[in-house]
Amino acid sequence: MKKNRLLFFTVLSLLSVFIAYILINTFTLSSKQLGVADVGKIQISDSAIDRFSQAIQIKTVSPEDISDFDSLQFVRFNEYLKKNYPLADSLLGHKVFNKFSHLYHWRGTQPQKKPIILMGHLDVVPVIEDNLKFWKQLPFEGNIIKDTLWGRGSIDDKIGVIGILEAVELLLSQNYSPSRDIYIAIGHDEEIGGNKGAAAIADHLVEKGVQAAFILDEGGSITQGMIPGLEKDVALIGIAEKGSVSIELSVELEGGHSSMPGKETAIDVMSKAISELKANPFKARISKPIEGFVEYLGPEMPFFNRMAFANSNLFEPLILKSYEASSSGNALIRTTTAPTIFNSGVKDNIIPLSAKAIVNFSIISGSSIQEVIDHVKKTIDDERISVKESGFNTEPSKVSSTEAFGFKTVHKTIAEIYPQTIVSPYLVVGATDARHFNEISENIYRFLPVRINKSNIKSFHGLNERISVVEFENAVRFYFQLIKNSDQ
Repeated sequence: MKKNRLLFFTVLSLLSVFIAYILINTFTLSSKQLGVADVGKIQISDSAIDRFSQAIQIKTVSPEDISDFDSLQFVRFNEYLKKNYPLADSLLGHKVFNKFSHLYHWRGTQPQKKPIILMGHLDVVPVIEDNLKFWKQLPFEGNIIKDTLWGRGSIDDKIGVIGILEAVELLLSQNYSPSRDIYIAIGHDEEIGGNKGAAAIADHLVEKGVQAAFILDEGGSITQGMIPGLEKDVALIGIAEKGSVSIELSVELEGGHSSMPGKETAIDVMSKAISELKANPFKARISKPIEGFVEYLGPEMPFFNRMAFANSNLFEPLILKSYEASSSGNALIRTTTAPTIFNSGVKDNIIPLSAKAIVNFSIISGSSIQEVIDHVKKTIDDERISVKESGFNTEPSKVSSTEAFGFKTVHKTIAEIYPQTIVSPYLVVGATDARHFNEISENIYRFLPVRINKSNIKSFHGLNERISVVEFENAVRFYFQLIKNSDQ
């Protein structure tokens, strides 16, 4: 009896210690949000909004087929920049790369300080002709209806380009002089890889020996109602972006007439391979950027969510399971597998000799292209299938610090321009032009000052892309304040 009582009290004591450990971690999880002073709202002129509309009207489309590239539209954009931003054109250094990408250089009063680089891209994705009937406003008219500006590029990414230039032009008109150099890098082919735009600009800066305090490109945004457990807006600053690799699978087997099929055809073999890849996904895990996400959002969560985030080492399986439930959450916690192309056969009664497929992998931080290739070969385990890289591929980016000057400056600026907004580091699941700038700074951040919610998120590369006039005005205010905050 005494032994049973002793065992009972021992278990009870251990359970009490365990519960105390969890509760202490929960209640001592302190907020990472900044308290900032009111900076006031600068006035944004109606002419700035008109210039933004004009930018939307220029069809700077990056087509998949380079033969469809309309250079005249990009010439028009060059002329637009010169006409509408005369102070930037005349007072800043200005270099053009491959005819249509731009680098402005604003010299600071203290050249010993490391510069900052602000980035954006002026090109947009095509609009499918058959889908025009579904647009409420034509995509290249730049119409403003009830305080909303409609058009392709209004979010991705002309708001970034024009927001930066409007802020710079306004500061120049006030005779403002930054202490550190500021570079403004505007690419013209981000939507098809950025090799002639951002990559060329980056090569130039590397040759000059430029080392930046931080770089800011598009990537994260201000989400509304999209983080489970949080009602407040959440600004997500990308501190890293996933890599990407497309793997081409191919197989050749004996074909013949469909009336006498063999035990396996090329299509059978390829279908099985893809099924195996889908049935054996990469292991889910909390990578370094998501550790930051947990650290910053945990203190702002309701009690039970906060408890899980505060004890993520204990509750990691539950956290991962929660994120696996949605496609967007799943993309944050693993290298994803997506078959995108399957080619085989030319006639309904002929068994094809070959089959090819492309499978795209979005690679999580801490992994690599080689790890993906090894996984594919091991999972398929079929020597008849050839495995090789295809297309434009990139390794996952390095992870930038949340303790560095750049992150703190972006965080502070968000808090000033968007009060009551929670700020968090984040893993960007898509590719940005910033990946070309890895040699130029240890601290690359990805954030576009726009609010994204369930009503407009599908307009990215989709139908009815639009932004409210207030959002554009706040974007200008954000870049204006960011430049001033960087001046230390």
